[in-house]
Amino acid sequence: MAETVLQVNQLRVCVEEKEILHGINLTIGTGETHVLMGPNGAGKSTLGYALMGNPRYAVTGGSIWFRGKDMTEEAVDKRAKEGLFLSFQNPLEVPGLSLGSFIRGALEQRRGTRIKPWEFRKELNQAMALLQMEESYAQRDLNVGFSGGEKKKAEILQLLMMKPDLAVLDETDSGLDVDAVRTVSRGVEAFQREKDRSLLIITHSTRILEALHVDYTHIMVDGRIVKTGDASLVEEINEKGFEEYLHA
Repeated sequence: MAETVLQVNQLRVCVEEKEILHGINLTIGTGETHVLMGPNGAGKSTLGYALMGNPRYAVTGGSIWFRGKDMTEEAVDKRAKEGLFLSFQNPLEVPGLSLGSFIRGALEQRRGTRIKPWEFRKELNQAMALLQMEESYAQRDLNVGFSGGEKKKAEILQLLMMKPDLAVLDETDSGLDVDAVRTVSRGVEAFQREKDRSLLIITHSTRILEALHVDYTHIMVDGRIVKTGDASLVEEINEKGFEEYLHA
């Protein structure tokens, strides 16, 4: 049995005094890939933001344990240093800070030590080659002028470089064409092959899942997880949609 990396107990989350999540329980083991699916507005992204500690998403009940530590009240940077990663649906643009500098700074914070420039460039270039990104992207301002596909590739590049213990991918394939989905999936698959790396993939589509091994699938409706199953549940949703769960 896999060692537990994330334990969510009866989590309740409010946004502007409106409760969005109503007692979520979720356990993710080391090296496992979990998929969270559901219709738009189900609360999937809210769970991702709450796990990462976004202050807009107020935890009003329950707890979040990560690698045996209570993270319920911890700040975002503390969670990131501990090995939790969240990709965004709409990554922010940061003028004046290059993609390469951002990743290097974050990586040094994660490792707690300085990284030699040549070692960093070698590691970065290898990851960029996997994602079919030109090396010049490292010098561009973070996400500024990037297309939707380029932003998502930059997010997966950060994932491959940071090597978090648990990565939460929020609608990573949203708005991407077929070729971009294939490239991003290749990056996620490479991360999945890393030893002891766990994934929580939040999506209402299944395109990004086609090349990935999935251990558990969860269906969320109206802020509650209404069903948990294995990878076959993804195929069921592909065939039947979410209709039968909307009034569960």
